[in-house]
Amino acid sequence: MFAEHSANLILVARRSDKLEKLSVKLADKYKVKCLAAKLDVRERPEVADFIENLPDEFGNIDILINNAGLASGFDPMQEADFADWDKMIDTNINGLLNITRYVVPQMIERGTGHIINIGSIAGRQVYPKGGVYCASKFAVRAINQGLAIDLMDTAIRVSSVDPGLAETEFAMVRFEGDAEKASGVYEGMTPLSGMDVAEAVLFVASRPSHVNIGDMLILPSDQASAYHVHRE
Repeated sequence: MFAEHSANLILVARRSDKLEKLSVKLADKYKVKCLAAKLDVRERPEVADFIENLPDEFGNIDILINNAGLASGFDPMQEADFADWDKMIDTNINGLLNITRYVVPQMIERGTGHIINIGSIAGRQVYPKGGVYCASKFAVRAINQGLAIDLMDTAIRVSSVDPGLAETEFAMVRFEGDAEKASGVYEGMTPLSGMDVAEAVLFVASRPSHVNIGDMLILPSDQASAYHVHRE
């Protein structure tokens, strides 16, 4: 979506093979510059090294979209795997903080920038067997609000886009590749697509400089809350 609107892109994730293919495709189709790199946002030294050594043409980051996030496991809290907790907390909270911490100072120095955090309806309402994941997304909501306060005397905008049920790899990750369980999450209803969320993020990012969409909740029409979903 951003490449289509002529934005140059820095794409980072843990799977470099997918990134490289996407980067080449976008650069060729939209005639933009794309930098793709393998990066685990949970690893603070790795994040620091990457941000501090960006090529000059990519050094000024105008918009930071914090999209790294996952749910792992679906057990009652008293039976959950500690490794699942660590994975969610390290990715959803520490990962977001790490990369934000290294990008925001250069935005302050330049006097411009926009941080857009991808939250979740799970950061507003808790559902059964999702307590720790929800806690991690409540933390994203608090970080978003706190960062906005800390930066209110600058020209930097801070926003959160919080989706409901969206059909991505999210459920497959949560259920460790169990396709049957993953598809059951969306059974009998029409979830959001990745494109629906992308369009919302682009809208937030493209408002005039005096306008900040601080908080956006985007749900499929079949969903009324974190635990109220109409299914045929």
